[in-house]
Amino acid sequence: MDKYAVLGNPVEHSKSPVIHTMFASSTKQQMEYGRLLCPLDAFKETVDTFKKNGGKGLNITVPFKEEAYQYATTLTPRAKIAKAVNTLKFNDDGEIIGDNTDGYGFIWDIKRLGWDFNNKKLLLIGAGGALKGILFPILEQEPKEVYLVNRTIQKALDLQKQYSKLIVRSFEELNGDEVVFDYIINCTSLSLTNQLPNLDKKFIHKNVCVYDLMYASEPTRFLSWAKNLGAQDAQDGLGMLVGQAALSFKLWRGVIPEAAEVFIKLRELLHA
Repeated sequence: MDKYAVLGNPVEHSKSPVIHTMFASSTKQQMEYGRLLCPLDAFKETVDTFKKNGGKGLNITVPFKEEAYQYATTLTPRAKIAKAVNTLKFNDDGEIIGDNTDGYGFIWDIKRLGWDFNNKKLLLIGAGGALKGILFPILEQEPKEVYLVNRTIQKALDLQKQYSKLIVRSFEELNGDEVVFDYIINCTSLSLTNQLPNLDKKFIHKNVCVYDLMYASEPTRFLSWAKNLGAQDAQDGLGMLVGQAALSFKLWRGVIPEAAEVFIKLRELLHA
């Protein structure tokens, strides 16, 4: 039985095992998929051990996507652009393929929701591995303006060198602006610890749609905050998780599963 897992810290909340078990069942693939809690200072050792014990591939979640980028021996074009990896495939000849399926999983979910970034004003919060995975696919949608705000502004400024279209602000600078956003995307992991980004509530209005890359059985604190302030729509990252997982599954197994059906089942399970 081929072994796969999701690796992260924390990782016990991850629904990836449920998703990939459904994918395997629907496509008749012989495989097993689990969770792998990785100590913060032992990424390489943990992955080496998993690989040595017959592991065929890993999904990588926070906070290891940039370490996975360094670990891979071969990078896909989208991983090179993102400079972050969320999928590792271990080939029998020793090659380690690093891919980033986050961005196109995110766009799959945006289209499922009927959202359209073309010629719109976007605010992206956070400049870590999660943001890096979705940034290029977002810019491909040709938004009008894309603001990037981050607690450590230098990380955002470094990204601006790669993507000149970005408008970088500190939270203090942004909260002093009067710009009106169509979409706000929380790319931080703050929701995992029930925290809010330092965003002024004036940016939440009746026409704004907000998205949190994190997900839970109940709306994240960020989504609840936005809905209570009157946001038009507030969505979590469960659909993105399913969309990116389908692309990881294709890389590993060579077949593309039916993602929309699995998303519906997974949402039902979360609320059960």
